[in-house]
Amino acid sequence: MALGVSAVPFTYVVHLLGIVAIVLVLVWNLHFRGGLAWESSNKQKIFNIHPVLMIIGLIVIGGEAIISYKSLPLKKEVKKLIHLVLHAIALALGIIGIYTAFKYHNESGIANLYSLHSWLGIGVIVLYGIQWIFGFVIFFFPGGTPDIRRYSLPWHVLFGLFVYVLAVGTAALGFLEKLTFLENSGLAKYGSEALLVNFTAVITVLFGAFVVISAISDAPAAEDDYEAI
Repeated sequence: MALGVSAVPFTYVVHLLGIVAIVLVLVWNLHFRGGLAWESSNKQKIFNIHPVLMIIGLIVIGGEAIISYKSLPLKKEVKKLIHLVLHAIALALGIIGIYTAFKYHNESGIANLYSLHSWLGIGVIVLYGIQWIFGFVIFFFPGGTPDIRRYSLPWHVLFGLFVYVLAVGTAALGFLEKLTFLENSGLAKYGSEALLVNFTAVITVLFGAFVVISAISDAPAAEDDYEAI
């Protein structure tokens, strides 16, 4: 399933776009939206945790976990551990991020799970969790037989990319939904905050695209690495 080109140059673009995405989402929520808080009379500060954790967690750290096999010229077992740990961090941050959205809604008297973004978000986090548990059991501990691992690997990769693309699409919907609410509340459609939100969404989509390109490109040579997939 490899493109026949080296993944390394694409992974550099992923790293750069990831940094840009994190900076932009922090600027938006710290500068324009008033900051972050777990408990506050300003409930918007509670909600602000949601986009920050989803971008840093599921999107950026999750993307870095996917490309860890293609960006690091390390031994297979080391890359496998990095892959596993990064995905665990991404999943944990994603769960906390979704919890803060529910917390904000509940404390603000807003209904839960009424939008396509929220439906897809729940689906993504459930599928992400299933994917992580499957990978842990088959490839880490207790580990499947060599035949089971060999058969499972391409499906694990394919399903993982599907869940990740779904996560990126859900994030883009989230930016659209939030910006629509803000604009309906009086935010200038061509103001600096609206442009920042749209630009952050574009960077997020580009980040996801380069993660997928990196994942289907050739890994750097390593003596004990998996075959290119």
